[in-house]
Amino acid sequence: MKPFDVYTLFPIEPVKAKGSWLWDANGTRYLDLYGGHAVISIGHNHPHFVERLKNQLDSISFYSNSIQNSLQEKLAEKLGQVSGYPDYTLFMCNSGAEANENALKLASFVTGRKKIIAFRKAFHGRTSGAVAATDNPRIVSPFNAGHEVVFLPLNDPDAVAQALTTDIAAVIIEGIQGVGGIHVPDDSFLQFLAEKCRAAGALLILDEIQSGYGRTGKFFAHQFAGIKPDLITVAKGMGNGFPVGGVLIQPGIKPWSGMLGTTFGGNYLACAAALAVLEVIERENLMQHAADIGANWMNQLRAFTPIEQVRGRGLMIGFDLPAALTSLRNDLLFTHRIFTGEAKPNTIRLLPSLAISPTEANVLIDALEKELKEEAV
Repeated sequence: MKPFDVYTLFPIEPVKAKGSWLWDANGTRYLDLYGGHAVISIGHNHPHFVERLKNQLDSISFYSNSIQNSLQEKLAEKLGQVSGYPDYTLFMCNSGAEANENALKLASFVTGRKKIIAFRKAFHGRTSGAVAATDNPRIVSPFNAGHEVVFLPLNDPDAVAQALTTDIAAVIIEGIQGVGGIHVPDDSFLQFLAEKCRAAGALLILDEIQSGYGRTGKFFAHQFAGIKPDLITVAKGMGNGFPVGGVLIQPGIKPWSGMLGTTFGGNYLACAAALAVLEVIERENLMQHAADIGANWMNQLRAFTPIEQVRGRGLMIGFDLPAALTSLRNDLLFTHRIFTGEAKPNTIRLLPSLAISPTEANVLIDALEKELKEEAV
């Protein structure tokens, strides 16, 4: 048997990782400015993260959600404290797609409706409801296409005012669009969505899977707008590489036995990993660090004439390049040993560890100075 061949792979196999760095089998070192899709929040193999997981493995690693697990309660309390949502409840699962799937299901349970509003260039996952709310027809199978989803332009209040009627169960929006190319919802637009959802009796779902966990300089990107969504979905940076996800649920939504469920969600190892992440974010003041490094980086990027536009907040940054520079991502990887992300047609995405140092951030600037200077010549 072989793996099912669905991934486009670079000819690189990391065998070791620490902080913001990866090493391949030949000992070649790479700077990781992508974190495996914004997953590495506190740095590869952070000592506290490793210690928490090792200690947990020495006691118990798994049992189902048919028994009490006080680690879930400790995690929920800590997440509420650090995120600013102490009155919300937490449902744990295993991935971002699963988090969004459960949030959409909750919205339908609460409202008794099934129609969803999403936004163009959105990505919410690859499971049935999540992929139906993703603006990429190529990955939506006929089985997934039966969901009722309306796609609207981002930052267009008029389109929302027309579409957000009393048959809508939920509006789902990313705190910052990630896969779509780092597009930031206007604060006023998020405020408008919250107001219109309340008026229509629809739930507002904030997908913070990439943009959450301190990446933008606040715990959640939507907190710049001063709103409180009904449901907030999290994953990726939540576990720093350990598979874990969750839904933060506003206190007016009451659970009943069997309403949601999962075999692996909230297991001991997932809770240990997630607790370690929150503890490090808090102890090392990583939210402020992300804001500071990100602001400086964006100013430096805007100084490069060939770069057409720079977008983002904190350490969730995208910059657009002209067609003549389509090779830049590969040049950064294979010439300068720097991992970055991309979005079509020609956007570079930066999603490093929140603990990246100024010296490490400058490695990218030095590489860009060389590549973009050569392009100008």
